[in-house]
Amino acid sequence: MDRISISGGRRLNGTIPISGAKNAALPLIIASLLTSDRLTLKNVPNLADVNLLTRILRNHGLDLTIDGKRADPSPYIGETMHLSARDIVDTTAPYELVSRMRASFWVLGPLLARCGEARVSMPGGCAIGTRPVDLHLMGMKALGAEIDIDGGYVVARAPRGLSGARIAFPKVSVGATHNVMMAAALAKGETVIENAAREPEIGDVAECLTKMGARIEGIGTSTLRIQGASRLEGAVHTVLPDRIETGTYAFAVAAAGGEVELTGARKHLLETAFAALERTGVSITETETGVRIVRTSGALEPIAIETQPFPGFPTDLQAQLMALMTKANGTSTIRETIFENRFMHVQELVRLGADIQLQGDTATVKGVKTLRGAQVMATDLRASVSLVIAGLMAEGQTTINRVYHLDRGFERLEQKLSGCGANIERIVSG
Repeated sequence: MDRISISGGRRLNGTIPISGAKNAALPLIIASLLTSDRLTLKNVPNLADVNLLTRILRNHGLDLTIDGKRADPSPYIGETMHLSARDIVDTTAPYELVSRMRASFWVLGPLLARCGEARVSMPGGCAIGTRPVDLHLMGMKALGAEIDIDGGYVVARAPRGLSGARIAFPKVSVGATHNVMMAAALAKGETVIENAAREPEIGDVAECLTKMGARIEGIGTSTLRIQGASRLEGAVHTVLPDRIETGTYAFAVAAAGGEVELTGARKHLLETAFAALERTGVSITETETGVRIVRTSGALEPIAIETQPFPGFPTDLQAQLMALMTKANGTSTIRETIFENRFMHVQELVRLGADIQLQGDTATVKGVKTLRGAQVMATDLRASVSLVIAGLMAEGQTTINRVYHLDRGFERLEQKLSGCGANIERIVSG
């Protein structure tokens, strides 16, 4: 397996381009199943998860082309994908495919809405928690689907089509909001989703569905009103910039010190996380082309945060913040309220010299003067990049193993950081 080696202690200076958002690109690609026309997506990140999902959707009949290399290719522009699902050839999503990518369960809504049936494997648990699909099924039932569980598969039927309904989620779920919203786009009449997730990626998918012919009100709020269409058309849509990648590199600059402009970033997508970062002593300003992060000198101030659904502090930035706080001048507390197993990076940070104590859903991080490089192991996507941030601060060499987790969500990470002065390289296994 590939590894990443980091020699810490170098400041970061320059620019880092922000890629398209993985968490928007995945449901947008799945939304292509809702129409027989072509859906063109621009600014798609070249990630392992994106590539895997397109391979999975070929099982249902998706045709995919990607624009070739430009005469003067720019590393700042994502891929342009042309997706066409003119004929759905299979409405079954088998276990061997869904088990490889949890987000592929979201095909349930589009297949059910367009074909009147779907047979989708239950995804099971994952490294950071169980993430049950009960709210997905609740939403499909409310839209009129008959749901059975057979041999680990969700078998859904709606031979007369789906009909609009009022759906009140008992808790916020990004996945269920995506799934039900896509299904409702082809349902008869109006669907109202209450307590909908408000993440910007939900809004990005809603904007695309609107271009395809659905009418959606309340984008960005907790109540979505969706007027379904009898048929959705093709569209051209640009994926919004990745706010989690933006936050990750902002924390990396805070950790290493220096001045970096994150080109393409949108500050308003990360107000809570940026406010937390500013409390540590980091300067954040908007520019004409993105966001500038500056940390010149002085100790990092400790903070207390808890993760919350948007617009709160993102759970996907919790590990990165924890890595940063390992060298703060004092004690920080971090409470994880979203996923029950999202502290697996703690023991790896301790290997580098961090002082972290866990009690239930709360981590207490006492800042230390020095982190020292060591061999560490990535356990999941966000945990792996927290080790990169720690490695930038540590004395000596840090080697991160199992970096395939990083490739799922960060495009050209080594190139982006080394372009700003980091001593980081990938060691390719033979």
